[in-house]
Amino acid sequence: MLLSSFVRKGLLFFLLTCLSIHISKAQFLLNDSISYQPKKLTTLGISAGAVYGVSMFALNEAWYKENKREEFHFFNDAAEWKQVDKAGHFYTAFYLSALSAQSINQCGVKAKKSALLGSLAGFVLISSIEIFDGYSEAYGASVSDLIANAGGSVFYWWQQNHWQELRLQPKFSFHRTPFAPLRPAVLGENIPTEILKDYNGQTYWLSADMDKFMRFPKWLNLAVGYGAHSMLYARDATNTANGYDPYRQYYLSVDFDLTAIETDSKFVRGLIKALSVIKLPAPALEMSKKGVKFHPLYF
Repeated sequence: MLLSSFVRKGLLFFLLTCLSIHISKAQFLLNDSISYQPKKLTTLGISAGAVYGVSMFALNEAWYKENKREEFHFFNDAAEWKQVDKAGHFYTAFYLSALSAQSINQCGVKAKKSALLGSLAGFVLISSIEIFDGYSEAYGASVSDLIANAGGSVFYWWQQNHWQELRLQPKFSFHRTPFAPLRPAVLGENIPTEILKDYNGQTYWLSADMDKFMRFPKWLNLAVGYGAHSMLYARDATNTANGYDPYRQYYLSVDFDLTAIETDSKFVRGLIKALSVIKLPAPALEMSKKGVKFHPLYF
């Protein structure tokens, strides 16, 4: 399922980019001050539906068409890659939900309704690909992927419904590892493909906006992270049989809230929004079965 995963991530990134075109604010905020604009909402629905339909058709033609079809079935990949890939599903579903909700809200739909509809849209966008997998003989739909997708969408909705803002934000960071050159077809042969495929270099974070909970510098957050190391193969048994000892990694770090920067520039606000989904390099404490390690600058 590795190439399929790569294709899916590329497609989801494309959808994410298309949705982001509709968004102008620097923060992931919803509000009820925008007047309802049914024509704009209709245009959004048609354009988003068209992009989604064309993308699904292209994906089917490029990848699934040549695969033999069979009755819908599931494939259990819950034990693969130390679940780093599931963290990726959670992350992607969260932001697809956030961007969908903001797009809907910009059409004048009330905040709570936008959050609910956006979360549902985010879940559908990322999960519908499981249908292709489910009918493909070579793959199978993944229950654990669906659970991770639902988790990301629900986590976004819960924050908007409970706090009317995002105080806990998933983030992503990546560093190159020595493992990709050993299996470039699986883990990537250059930086762009390694970012998508080398789970050893991916770290997923949850960044807490501390000033929303206590007296704290507005620009400074605390973040916890998760990753894994020494994985050339998806499953532990295969790694062990080939002389590798995969293990989980947990991190504690500071993070920087760039939305604290006040600016009237639309370009800068857009840049801040783009960077806000990434965990910027910072000192970090790593904890694993190998012990505790301090990184002066970790990404």
